[in-house]
Amino acid sequence: MRAWRVDSPRAIDRSPIAERREPVPEPGPGELCARVLACGVCRTDLHVVEGDLPVHRPHVVPGHEIVAEVADAGRAEHAGFTVGDRIGIPWLRYTCGVCEFCRRGAENLCPRSRYTGWDADGGYAEYVTAPADFALPVPTGYDDCDLAPLLCAGIIGYRALGRAALPDGGVLGIYGFGGSAHLTAQVARARGARVHVMTRGAAARELALGLGVSSAQRAADPPPEPLDSAILFAPAGELVPPALEALGAGGTLALAGIHLTDIPPLNYQRHLFRERQLRSVTSNTRADARAFISFAQEHRLQVTTHPYPLDRADRALSDLAHGHFDGAAVLMP
Repeated sequence: MRAWRVDSPRAIDRSPIAERREPVPEPGPGELCARVLACGVCRTDLHVVEGDLPVHRPHVVPGHEIVAEVADAGRAEHAGFTVGDRIGIPWLRYTCGVCEFCRRGAENLCPRSRYTGWDADGGYAEYVTAPADFALPVPTGYDDCDLAPLLCAGIIGYRALGRAALPDGGVLGIYGFGGSAHLTAQVARARGARVHVMTRGAAARELALGLGVSSAQRAADPPPEPLDSAILFAPAGELVPPALEALGAGGTLALAGIHLTDIPPLNYQRHLFRERQLRSVTSNTRADARAFISFAQEHRLQVTTHPYPLDRADRALSDLAHGHFDGAAVLMP
């Protein structure tokens, strides 16, 4: 099969990944082997490839927004999947199930958690293995390309929206408007929220307005009204102060990314006083994933995608890094 591996983490313009030919992987105990139908190109992949995240598995195959068809159920058929089933293989790959966090329903904080495309080979390949207990059913009515971004961008945006504590009918600010944000905006609007978008790209602002948000302006510009909640999707710490300042009393800012540049010093009175809150988001639970998939089944989301052939994975990552598309890129083997 064909697979892209990280040679040595460095800037994407210095060719850190290379395509190889290698044997199709065999599933281990409790695992499935699946043929990749589509794999989204997530900013987390870029952080893995460029070294913003520490190396967990040397020369890993990136990719964790994977739509796949079960090719070998191995000894994992007890999980309810059989050969030919279309499944989703997401970022969260393993949790221990016995630590204090797992026992209280916060498996995303499990200290022994492992992740697809970081701790184990992911979907920038023609085949992938995954623990059956962490594979997901996928909603119907979407094609493979549109499904892929739902499996991380959609799920983590759904969790970030929960962490942002948006009140019913409230006002949400979104900072950065890529693959995750353009899905989260639709979830928020379906729940009756007014949504204001702050983002650097003109194409992203146009996409946001086309999805029905109330306003779209540049990344550091103030929204036209105080925000009840905000989510920062852009990995830009310098946007934290203006986002906090845009919150009304009691508002909450959720930081949705796995990586963020340094946050500048905050002024207590301007940024935090009147019970404004700052929260991070760490991965998601399987319950989050199931809840979002159920939402996507009940509400047809408009997914903006840009397909790339598998042999252009390096170009897709470069285009992501340079903001050359709106929505999400998806690799199609």
